[in-house]
Amino acid sequence: RGLTGVPDSIPLDVRRLLLSNNWIAWIPSDFLVLYSDLVYLDLRNNSLSQLEPGTLTTSSRLVFLDLGSNNLTEIPSGTFGESRSLIKLRLGNNPHLTMVGSGAFTGLTSLRELELDRTGLTQLDVDVLEALPSLRVLRLEGNPWLCNCRFAKLFVWMLQNRHKLPKGLEELDCSLPLDGRRVPLTSLSEESFRGCHSSLTLTDYLVVIFSGISVSVAAIMASFFLASTVHCFQRLSKGSQDEEEEGND
Repeated sequence: RGLTGVPDSIPLDVRRLLLSNNWIAWIPSDFLVLYSDLVYLDLRNNSLSQLEPGTLTTSSRLVFLDLGSNNLTEIPSGTFGESRSLIKLRLGNNPHLTMVGSGAFTGLTSLRELELDRTGLTQLDVDVLEALPSLRVLRLEGNPWLCNCRFAKLFVWMLQNRHKLPKGLEELDCSLPLDGRRVPLTSLSEESFRGCHSSLTLTDYLVVIFSGISVSVAAIMASFFLASTVHCFQRLSKGSQDEEEEGND
């Protein structure tokens, strides 16, 4: 406890390494080159804000990796390289994590469990998930998702793969683009994002709807006013005609 860096005294043949609940802020880029027999690595609850390029790309035997409860801000494409043995990856409880590159998990062909819950993610490219052929469990709850057109594809993916989400769509919600109100995903459907199929954004689509309603109301009022004017004119014309007929009599 209290470590600020990875200690140098670790045996090179270590297979299970527990370094959680410390103050480790970075991992040497050659870390997994030195500890090539490592199977289980727990770095949960440290101070990691980024991963050096190449740090995790040579982990040929790593099966379990926990990077949860850190200060990670992004997971760039290629972060994990060809870690084909990795089965479980924990990235949850990283509140500053706002970006996951579209190729972040490319090569993780054996990954079965992925935790991306309680982060700062508002969007997630579906390609990230479709690159995981062995995925069985995915945690996405507790993220500040935005209900916009970029989210539409992810929502459809969730609907089609809800069996991979521990509680389905329960405990998942997103913010409406107009007022920021949070709505549960269980109250939405593919039809909720139908405006995204046009060239308009979802916000534009909603604006068009409300504008259309306003225009319709205005048109109805104008038609009513015109009809009333015509009716009054007809009554006046009829009154004048009756007076002329009485004068002739």
